[in-house]
Amino acid sequence: MSTTLNEQLATQDVVWNLRFLYTIADDAALEADMAWCRQQAHALADAFAGRVAKLKAGELAALLQNLEALDEKLGRLESFAFLNFITQTDNARASALQQQMEELGATVGRHTVFFRVEWNQLDADSATALLKAPELAAYRHYLETLRSLAPHQLSLKEEELLQELAPTGRSAWNVLFDKLMSQMRFGEQGRSEEEVLGDLYHPERHVRKQAAQELSHGLTQHLHILTHIFNTLAQEKMITDRLRRYPAWISAMNLHNELRPQTVETLVSTVTANYGIVQRYYQLKRSLLGLGELFDYDRYAPLPQEEAQEELISWPDCQEMVLQAFSSFSPEMAAIARQFFQEERIHAPIQPGKRGGAFAHPTVPSAAPYILVNYSGRRQDVFTVAHELGHGVHQVLAARQGLYNSQTPLVLAETASVFAEMLVFKALLGRESSRALRRALICQKLESIFATIFRQVAMNRFEQAMHEGRRTVGELSAEQLSAFWLQTQTAMFGDSVTLSDNYRLWWAYIPHFLATPGYVYAYAFGELLVLALYARYEQQQDSFASSYLELLAAGGSSDPYTLLAPFGIQLDDPAFWQEGLSLVAALLEEAEAPVESA
Repeated sequence: MSTTLNEQLATQDVVWNLRFLYTIADDAALEADMAWCRQQAHALADAFAGRVAKLKAGELAALLQNLEALDEKLGRLESFAFLNFITQTDNARASALQQQMEELGATVGRHTVFFRVEWNQLDADSATALLKAPELAAYRHYLETLRSLAPHQLSLKEEELLQELAPTGRSAWNVLFDKLMSQMRFGEQGRSEEEVLGDLYHPERHVRKQAAQELSHGLTQHLHILTHIFNTLAQEKMITDRLRRYPAWISAMNLHNELRPQTVETLVSTVTANYGIVQRYYQLKRSLLGLGELFDYDRYAPLPQEEAQEELISWPDCQEMVLQAFSSFSPEMAAIARQFFQEERIHAPIQPGKRGGAFAHPTVPSAAPYILVNYSGRRQDVFTVAHELGHGVHQVLAARQGLYNSQTPLVLAETASVFAEMLVFKALLGRESSRALRRALICQKLESIFATIFRQVAMNRFEQAMHEGRRTVGELSAEQLSAFWLQTQTAMFGDSVTLSDNYRLWWAYIPHFLATPGYVYAYAFGELLVLALYARYEQQQDSFASSYLELLAAGGSSDPYTLLAPFGIQLDDPAFWQEGLSLVAALLEEAEAPVESA
């Protein structure tokens, strides 16, 4: 089925060329660069381990430049192995290369961890004096960020041991999860996860219901493995948090995002207090669909107006729609995005062995980012392409900061992607004069917003229940995890959506819970931030685009509070988050207005 669809959409040849990293998997350059990484890691350890406290500013800057060059080379190798593997998870050779790079990363990390440990062991006065030195200006924020981790640092020997064990830890379990989900087949037709999830947008209710049943049945067949993976990684995080003295399950992620705990608490509490917006919408949708009861598998059902207009969007048309929307905002943004198409840096078709979902991978500043989507031709897929291209544009701009300063906190990384979606939505809405079709488009956007704000916060609540449950109860059964899932999802939907027994297992296919614990609130942060930024764009127009691109180009060179200060944003103020939610409520009010009154 996917082969025919790929041909219909003209995506069969839209596969990435990894030439910006390496040419072929057995290229001699791989072996040479791997050997160089090992040699350089040894050399830096031999020359500088135990001496960081004695280095002058210029010497420290030279060491940082060498470490950054090493991490750049290692990142290039790891990026190639991952991207080569993720589209062919059933390929033993690709899997072996991926594991080989995991082991290389652990080896390099074990030899270079001395720098992080010794830098954080410096007394405050010495560190402050070095941070003021002009020779270290380019690395100041990076070094300050490392210092923030000092209270959670272990001894050198312990840090080296953790690096040594890394290939058998979280990354290995995530590879297993990717392999399992990529190769899992659903229903009598043996379809992929992506194909089954696509049916949840089908106009026929029996098709949506069947898809939900097939997904749940497929998850049930592997539930013992999935439950074990979730428990193992929750336990690993529990142990790591205890060893590193993090006070709460979310503390490490907050620190990684350079956010104060109260900022995240304010975000989450403000969103949960507005769950009524979700419930109002799905009550409206039930009425618009003419249903007596709305089930979980009805949430993405197209409205009758959508159904009449719904045609598959070819890949060339998708490309044109996205680039035109970007160009209207910023020709520079469109030019950067166009390069992804021209330089074969997108992988679009649905195919066996390929991971589901979508992502943008930044690789390293000396190479180029790549984008993966599973394009099925729905309008939502166009928004997904815009989303990932937003990430890609951000990654290209931030790369100018160099490796260490290009790594943007997750909460700001999601800003560019969500803003790109908003540009495409506004462009499509501006073309539509029919009140009924405008409402259908607004409803589709609301569902996307709900998925990004409310659903992600509900998933954050699930994660909290899972991690705290693992720490107080111990091993969690699939039934307990499913109970946490239904409890936190029901809090969001209220009685507006009936959650079927099939839905209780749908925590089991979400990779963020495993790969990056605590990640999901970044989506809500990014969406609400974008709503506020877009409101400023509508007021300022031309002057805003340059300021926005400067924000993206800053990468991770400063913390979110500093980077957002020019826009007048106060992240600890509940009123700021409510501002974004009020804009969501205004969209809902437009959808609720009778068509006859337009």
